[in-house]
Amino acid sequence: MEYTVSMFLNTLTPKFYVALTGTSSLISGLILIFEWWYFRKYGTSFIEQVSVSHLRPLLGGVDNNSSNNSNSSNGDSDSNRQSVSECKVWRNPLNLFRGAEYNRYTWVTGREPLTYYDMNLSAQDHQTFFTCDSDHLRPADAIMQKAWRERNPQARISAAHEALEINECATAYILLAEEEATTIAEAEKLFKQALKAGDGCYRRSQQLQHHGSQYEAQHRRDTNVLVYIKRRLAMCARRLGRTREAVKMMRDLMKEFPLLSMFNIHENLLEALLELQAYADVQAVLAKYDDISLPKSATICYTAALLKARAVSDKFSPEAASRRGLSTAEMNAVEAIHRAVEFNPHVPKYLLEMKSLILPPEHILKRGDSEAIAYAFFHLAHWKRVEGALNLLHCTWEGTFRMIPYPLEKGHLFYPYPICTETADRELLPSFHEVSVYPKKELPFFILFTAGLCSFTAMLALLTHQFPELMGVFAKAFLSTLFAPLNFVMEKVESILPSSLWHQLTRI
Repeated sequence: MEYTVSMFLNTLTPKFYVALTGTSSLISGLILIFEWWYFRKYGTSFIEQVSVSHLRPLLGGVDNNSSNNSNSSNGDSDSNRQSVSECKVWRNPLNLFRGAEYNRYTWVTGREPLTYYDMNLSAQDHQTFFTCDSDHLRPADAIMQKAWRERNPQARISAAHEALEINECATAYILLAEEEATTIAEAEKLFKQALKAGDGCYRRSQQLQHHGSQYEAQHRRDTNVLVYIKRRLAMCARRLGRTREAVKMMRDLMKEFPLLSMFNIHENLLEALLELQAYADVQAVLAKYDDISLPKSATICYTAALLKARAVSDKFSPEAASRRGLSTAEMNAVEAIHRAVEFNPHVPKYLLEMKSLILPPEHILKRGDSEAIAYAFFHLAHWKRVEGALNLLHCTWEGTFRMIPYPLEKGHLFYPYPICTETADRELLPSFHEVSVYPKKELPFFILFTAGLCSFTAMLALLTHQFPELMGVFAKAFLSTLFAPLNFVMEKVESILPSSLWHQLTRI
C-alpha cells in the first residue's frame, strides 16, 4: 500500500499541481459568485438554505425558526412607503413631568435625563402651542411669551408667578405644573386651576374667532391650551391610579376635538385600556388608528402584536410548533410580531430586558431607539401581564431580519429603515445611555467559508505557477503526512490478520 502511494506521488508532474490548484480556484470562485448573487437577491445563503430545508430533516433535525420565513400578506405593503422624511422628531405622547418626575431623577442620581436638544425642541413646541401674535396686547400673556423662551428653569418659574400676579393665566399655571410641582398631586392641582382659566379664555375666543385673522389665531392658541390641559389632567389621573377616570377623560377629549391629532391622545388611551385589561376596547381603538393611511408608531404596531400573541401565547411551545407546524392563530401572531419588529427593531431588547431602560425623552424619533424606550417604559408591564407573550416574542422576533430583503434599502412591509435615526437618537438621548442601532444582517457562514476557500486556492494556484518544483515537493510532503495515519492502520491490520486472508482481501 505504502509503495503504491509513493509510486503514485512520484509520477505526478508540476503541471498536474498547477492544473489542480487552478481548477480548484476556478470552481470555488464560481461558487462564491453564485452564493453572493443569491444572498443579495434573497437575503440568505443557498447552501445554508438547502442544508436546512432538505438535508437537516433527513438527518432528523428540525428548524425552530422555519415559521419565520413565512411571507406576510399584509395589504399595506406599498401604502406605507411614504415619501415623507422618516427622521422627523415627534412629541412623546407619554412624556413625563419635568418637576415631578425628571427632576426627581436628577435629585436621586445626579444625572440629567433630558438633553439640551430635547428641551430646546420642547421650548419651540411651547412657543407654537401657547403663544400667538396678539399676546403683546395682554400683560400676562406678554410675560409668558418671554417665559417660554427662557433657558433658565428658575427664570421661567419666576416669570410664571409674575404673570399670575396680574391675572389668572392658564399658560402660567401650565408652566408651574410642569416644572415647579414636585409631585403628581401638586401638578394635578395646578392643572385644575389652569383648566378653569383656560376654559374661560377658550369660550370667549370661540365667540370672536370669525371676526378676523387675529382672533382666529388667538382661538387656535386657546384651543391648544385647553386640549393640552385636559390631556395632562388625564395623565395625572392615570399616574395617581384613577385609570377609569383617565380613560373617560381621554375619550371625552377625543370626541370634543376629533380633528386635533397632534397630541396623539389615542396612544395614551391605549396604554390606559391595557392597564384595565380591556382588550376588546383596545382592539376597537386599534381598528380605528391602525390604518394604512395613518402614520404608524411602535405603540400601534406592538399593541396589535400583543393582542394577537395573547390569543396563543399561554399554550405556545417552540418545540411543539416545530413538530406540528404553526396554527393559523400562531401564524397571525408571528406575522404581527414581525411587522412590529420591522417597524421598530429596538423594542424587543427592552421588552425582553436584554437592555436596561431609562426615562423616556420628551421627543421621540419614530422607528428609533428613543421611541423604543418610550414604548417599553410604559408597556413592559402589559407584556408581562399576558402569560407567554414575552416567550413568544423571544422565540420569533429575530426571524424578522431573515425575512427583510437584502440590501436593507428594499424594506418589506414598511418604508426602508432610515439610516439617520442613530444620529438623531444620540441628540435626543442622554450621553450615559448606549444608543441601540439597527441590527446588521451578517454574511452567512458558507459565503465567508467559500470566500476563504477561493482566496486560499487562488494563492496556491499562483504559487504553483511561479514555483512548480517547490510546490510539488510541498504537495508530496503534505499528502505523505495526510496518508501516514492510514498507512499506520494498514500495517497494524497486516500484522494481525493471517497472511493468506490478507492476500485474499487485497486481491478483492
